Amino acid sequence: MSQTERAIFAGGCFWCMVSPFEEMPGIVSVVSGYTGGHKPNPTYEEVCSHTTGHTEAVEITFDPAVFPYEKLLDIFWRQIDPTDAGGQFHDRGDSYRTGIYYTTEEQRVKAEASKKALEESGRFDKPIVTEIEAAGPFYPAEDYHQGYHKTNPFRYKMYRKGSGRDAFINSHWKLKKDEAELRSRLTPLQYEVTQNSATERPFTGEYWDHQEEGLYVDIVSGEPLFSSQDKFDSGCGWPSFTKPITPAAVTEHIDTSHFMVRTEVRSNDADSHLGHVFEDGPQDRGGLRYCINSAAIRFIPKADLEKEGYGEYLSWFEKK
Repeated sequence: MSQTERAIFAGGCFWCMVSPFEEMPGIVSVVSGYTGGHKPNPTYEEVCSHTTGHTEAVEITFDPAVFPYEKLLDIFWRQIDPTDAGGQFHDRGDSYRTGIYYTTEEQRVKAEASKKALEESGRFDKPIVTEIEAAGPFYPAEDYHQGYHKTNPFRYKMYRKGSGRDAFINSHWKLKKDEAELRSRLTPLQYEVTQNSATERPFTGEYWDHQEEGLYVDIVSGEPLFSSQDKFDSGCGWPSFTKPITPAAVTEHIDTSHFMVRTEVRSNDADSHLGHVFEDGPQDRGGLRYCINSAAIRFIPKADLEKEGYGEYLSWFEKK
C-alpha cells in the first residue's frame, strides 16, 4: 500500500507555487498556507504585515514511490530566485522568503544535497540563500487563496508577468540551446517547426492518426507534453489533444501571423513552437483543441516509459 509524505516549500507568493506541482503523477494535494512563524492560525493580512514571522508556502502531499522527493526539489528550484534573501521578485519582506521545510531526516539530506548541487552548478553567480529548516506548524490559507490560478486565471497570469517571476524563469531556468547541436540531431522539418514556428502539411506528420497508448514529449528537451489519453481525432490532419499533460507543460502566446489572430502553444522548458490551441474541441472534455505538429514531439510507448526515464507516469496512466 502506498505511503504518502508531506513536503513544504516557500517560494514567494503561494499563488505561483501550486500549478507547477499539482497535476504531476503521485501528487495528492497542494495547499497554500503559512509556516515558520510564531502566531497560531495567522491571517493573510497579519502575514503580509511581516509581524508574525510566517512565510507564504505550499504543503504538498505526495506518494514518493510514484514521484520522488528529489523531483519535487527540482521543480521547486525552477520556480524561484534562490539568491534573493529579501523576498521574491517584486514581493519584498520576510513573508516572501524562500525555504525548504523538511518533514523527515531523509528529506533534509536530499534537500541539502540538491542545494549543494545547485551551488556547484555555476548557474548563479551569487550565493544560494534559500533556507532549509525542520518543518513547523503549517496553517492553510483562506479559501480564496486556494487554487487561485484556476479561480482568477487572468489576474493570476498578469500577476506572474508583472511580478517579474516569469521573466526570471525564462532568463535563468529555460533550456539553453546550442543551434549547431540542434541542427545536428533534428531533421530540417523538426528544426523549422520548433525553432522558426513553421507548420508541417496536414495528414503528413507521424502522429496525426497515431493511436498507441503512451506519452508525447518535446522533441528538443524531452519534457512531457501530452498523453495519448487526451488525444482525439479532430479530422484536421494534425495530432489533436484536449489538454496538455499538466497546465505548466506549455505556454500560450498571441500569434498574429498570416493575417490571423490565434493562440500559439510553446513548450515551457525548451520554448519549442508546438502548434496552436483552438476552442472547437470536444465540449464534454473542456472544449479545447491543441493542434500540434508531429515534428515538434516524440512518442514514448507506455511499455517504454520506465526505461526512457518517465516511470512515474506509469501510475498516472493506470489511474486514468
